[in-house]
Amino acid sequence: MSKLDGKIAIVTGAGRGIGRAIALKLAVEGADVVINDLDPEPLSETADAVRATGSKAHVVAGDVTAPDFGERLVAEALQAFGGIDIIVNNAGYIWNTTIQKNTDEQWYAMLDVHATAPFRVLRAASNYFRDVAKREGQPKCRKVVNISSMAGVTGAATMAAYSAGKAAVIGLTKTLSKEWGRYNVTVNCVAFGPIETRLTQDVGDGSKSIEIKGHDLKVGLDPGTRGMMKMLTPLGRPGTPEEAAGAVYLFCIPESDYVSGEVLLCAGGLLA
Repeated sequence: MSKLDGKIAIVTGAGRGIGRAIALKLAVEGADVVINDLDPEPLSETADAVRATGSKAHVVAGDVTAPDFGERLVAEALQAFGGIDIIVNNAGYIWNTTIQKNTDEQWYAMLDVHATAPFRVLRAASNYFRDVAKREGQPKCRKVVNISSMAGVTGAATMAAYSAGKAAVIGLTKTLSKEWGRYNVTVNCVAFGPIETRLTQDVGDGSKSIEIKGHDLKVGLDPGTRGMMKMLTPLGRPGTPEEAAGAVYLFCIPESDYVSGEVLLCAGGLLA
């Protein structure tokens, strides 16, 4: 048997990159997965990949920052699969600039997607976790893994809003680990360092961007920055999405049932 056989997992931001890798890792290990993304096309591709592993996939497309999204996501998971064992709050993006150029819109966008959206998802799940714990008497261990960043742990130049949002989710993690211990729910956080995604791709001589809610947001790193990051990282390279997913997986398996309220830095030893 695989370690997650019979488990039901929710993964937000699962259309691409790290989120897709997390969904596939959990599926390969036996979990059926409720997946979300803002973009329906890559989300559909992830769903097909999950089903190819032999696990089931239920798609919930939409914007995690919508006020009603958390309630809708949890309701659809319960309707589709009848329970929830794992929640991974992964959805996010970057919108960086120096503070003097940082608009209120940018500030709230980063807090909304990285802190408010996970808060709403977990608030929506709280009644289920409480009620199922009462029904089970001695509840089985359920898992929450929130995604942060090295920027949320140490701060980073030009990332005031992003760093604040990623730091906020660490506070949410530690608080809920205290509130939900009574339900046998562990709440942990993985903070990523340099991982190879479209957000950290080599831009070479030109700029690249992603479109989010009508905004073209510059992403990627220039070769000099990428080279410096590799030099400072003891492992000498950025991580892969699959390695990032592996760090999340550690908090989802039975071996971590007595680990809660922790922040794991997945950064190749960058802060060792």
